[in-house]
Parts: sequence; structure tokens; C-alpha cells
Amino acid sequence: MTVQVVLVHGIRTSATMWRAQVAHLSERGNPVTAVDLPGHGTRMSEPFTLDGAFETIDTAVRAAAERGPVLLAAHSMGGLVSIEYVGAEDPPPVAGFIAASCTAIPRGVGLATYRFLARRFNALPDRGQSITEFVLDRTLPPETRPDFGAGGYAYDAQDIALRSLSVLDLLAALHRIDVPLWFINGQFDQLRANERLFQRVAKDAELIVVPRTSHLVTAMRPRVFNALLDVAITTIEAT
Repeated sequence: MTVQVVLVHGIRTSATMWRAQVAHLSERGNPVTAVDLPGHGTRMSEPFTLDGAFETIDTAVRAAAERGPVLLAAHSMGGLVSIEYVGAEDPPPVAGFIAASCTAIPRGVGLATYRFLARRFNALPDRGQSITEFVLDRTLPPETRPDFGAGGYAYDAQDIALRSLSVLDLLAALHRIDVPLWFINGQFDQLRANERLFQRVAKDAELIVVPRTSHLVTAMRPRVFNALLDVAITTIEAT
């Protein structure tokens, strides 16, 4: 059966961040679903809740699993939520999992600092949009630059989403994950803080660090990330 792929975006962005991956997967013949989490993209008017995020991922995964084995790939906040989802005591029908840019435990000083900075940006006249555009213009290639914000930026959901992450028990979830697992980080990703811990706790997980790349590894190095999707799909096909 053909491997099915479900993609989960990070905080503030939406399913549009995966356009390069959707095009690649479609070209190679793997059906793909890129979801919008509550409060993001086409669901911007909805409140963000963890339960809603889990439900969104689960609905997409179970629908895909009716057609074939499922590779779940998730980025940043979506990756943290997906770790908890894949590592549930009653595991979902996921055959392989890519957790991109999400190897940090969202608690304590790190999370508090992130939330403080996000609130400061939100307090700016344009909610920090001009700074965001400036950084993205200088770090993303032309082929993916329009995709990252094409679904809009979920500023209203940001602090609620960040606060909710503190309840996740990621280490317990990682210990329970029993499918092929890849951690993919950019060399300069700020969420690499606990990558070695995550790798030790997870069973047979692979850690891949993409050189000269920031947190936005899927958009900054789309061809590299697409090649790693191919590796994961081939691994699932061989099992």
C-alpha cells in the first residue's frame, strides 16, 4: 500500500508552509494532507486548544490510515503536540514520525522568555509583522518565501498555544514511541536545547542536523527536507 503523509504546521503559520513538500509528495505519488490547527490558517477565527489540536491531527491520521501506512511529519509547535499524540498510551495508527524543529521541553525559563518576547512583538503597532517580513525576506529562498505566511499569521492564538504546551509530558511520550522516528533540526535552531536528551529517551530515534539552517528548516532548505521525507517513506515501505 502507498504511504500516506500527514503534515502539521508550527505556531503562527498554517498548512501553506508545507507547499514545497506537498508538491514534492504529490509528484512522487504519495497522498498528502496538510492540516490547519485551531486558531491558524483557515481556522483563524477558532480558539486554539490542545484538545482541538489533537483532534485535528487524529482525524487526518485516521482518515489517511484507511488508505495506507501513515508518515506523520510535524514542525515546531506542531511537532511538540505530535510527540504527545504519537506517544499516547493507546498509540494512533502512525507508521513513522518526523519531528522537525521541536527538541526542547516547553517549560520554565525558556518558555517564559519565549512568551515574553512574543507579547512584546504583539505590542508593536504592526504586531512585529515588519520585523517578521524582514527576517523571512533574508533567510528563505524565493521558492518558499510566499508560502510561510500565505495562510496569515495567527497572532491571537500565539500566547494561548505557547501556554498550553507546558502541560505536555514529552519525555514520557517519547519513551512510548515505537515507530521509526527522525528528529530534524537546523544547525542554528533555537529549539535544539534538548535534542540529545530526546534522542536518548526515544527508542532508535535518528537525529539529523541540517547545516546552515535556522528553525525554519522545511522552508529554508526544502530540497533537503524533501529528501529526508523520501528516506522516511522508503523506510516505512521496507518494514
